[in-house]
Amino acid sequence: MPEESLRGQVVLVTGGGRRIGRVIALTFARAGADVAVNYFNSRAEALRTLKEIQALGRSAIALRADVSKPAEVRRMFSQVKRRFHRLDVLVNNAGIFFPVRWDRLSEKDWDRVLEINLKGPFFAAQAAAKMMLARKRGHIINISSLGGLQAWPSYMHYCASKAGNIMLTRCLARALAPRIRVNSIAPGTILFPDEERTPALRRSIRGTPLKRPGRPEDIAEMALCLATHGDYITGQVFVVDGGQSIP
Repeated sequence: MPEESLRGQVVLVTGGGRRIGRVIALTFARAGADVAVNYFNSRAEALRTLKEIQALGRSAIALRADVSKPAEVRRMFSQVKRRFHRLDVLVNNAGIFFPVRWDRLSEKDWDRVLEINLKGPFFAAQAAAKMMLARKRGHIINISSLGGLQAWPSYMHYCASKAGNIMLTRCLARALAPRIRVNSIAPGTILFPDEERTPALRRSIRGTPLKRPGRPEDIAEMALCLATHGDYITGQVFVVDGGQSIP
């Protein structure tokens, strides 16, 4: 990917302070973008990410907002507009993931996952699109999951939210064309540096044709590719799973 390919552009990454979001934020910064880093609970991590971005010579801001609250989302985008006066790319990365047996799944669990993983991306996309349409171009990238394409019994609330996220991507792509492109990335098994290889993870890796877990960088590089080289791509889901989903 050419260096400085996003110079002068502004990117907002929800859940951008840690894990995949952090790597996405830094990857876009290395490509020349100024970055708004959204966080909710992980303030210390977001501030560390902010300093890393600034050390690259980019402008950055950390914004606290619960993406499941539309009023907080709108306020966050107002802050982006005041600081940068534009928005070129939104990466809807914030999400929540935990297992619950079907017979123990509570209304509270269901609502919380759907609010963050589906409601949040819609209202963020709605606010982003209003800014992008003023400039007549932009790109929205939704981070979905292999769980949006497969049935995981202990994660049915999560799978439902991510399947909805994929359909949301397609609907937004239709609604916002031709000015704004909307695509989705569906990661498979991702291993973080501080995680140990549990028996379940080792089984997952053995069942993956490429015989390794995904890295956060694999997802970030796909997002950057879409933002810089995807002018004729919209409404698509890009599965980044090492072949794990091959039938």
